[in-house]
Amino acid sequence: MDLGLKDRVYVVTGATRGLGFASARELTADGAKVVLTGRDEKRAQEAAAALGPNAVGVAADNADPAAAARLIATARERFGRFDGILVSVGGPAPGSAADNTDEQWTAAFESVFLGAVRLARAAAAELGEGGVVGFVLSGSVHEPIPGLTISNGLRPGLAGFAKSLSVELGPRGIRVVGLLPARIDTDRVRELDALSGDADAARAGNEARIPLRRYGTAEEFGRTAAFLLSPAASYLTGVMVPVDGGSRHGF
Repeated sequence: MDLGLKDRVYVVTGATRGLGFASARELTADGAKVVLTGRDEKRAQEAAAALGPNAVGVAADNADPAAAARLIATARERFGRFDGILVSVGGPAPGSAADNTDEQWTAAFESVFLGAVRLARAAAAELGEGGVVGFVLSGSVHEPIPGLTISNGLRPGLAGFAKSLSVELGPRGIRVVGLLPARIDTDRVRELDALSGDADAARAGNEARIPLRRYGTAEEFGRTAAFLLSPAASYLTGVMVPVDGGSRHGF
């Protein structure tokens, strides 16, 4: 199936590793060009180099109010156009409601929530018909995850923003989509499993509750993201797509 990605240009934030990098890799594998970001310039450039000439790495922090305009300008300068953005950011600090500090909440709000809102608004102002704004969110949009109180608080609100944005941008032919990963085998998830004190036991317990009985791979997530961002998904907007092996209990 031709996704129609050839020569389309996307910005993918938080893409030096994990889900963001997997998404950028699948986009470029299907012919797209990508501006990928990370907070560390060296790592961003190394990630782009691993993807070849159709990727460029830029140091950027989602919490930086100036990041959005700079990234969109880079896409136009390096590749001549701008077709969409996938907003991904590392997960906020784990912890319970009693343990997380005001400082952790504030830092997470700036990067996970307000940073994503700024990036999406800036992209929406620059995109034309056929453009797309994507968000990497979490299964916590529908069901709180124990030990991730900050994520549980912020991700559902961002999903609500994305849904509102999809209604506003729909008449302009611009789509808005969200991805809801659960247990995808990334460094972040392995770190969360290790917090239990027995990472292997935690993983086994989690896999037993997943209908497909395994963690997803970053490649599986990336392929889903590439499809949703592509012209092949041209009639999908305002949707939150679980990438979770069936973990979500509701419809």
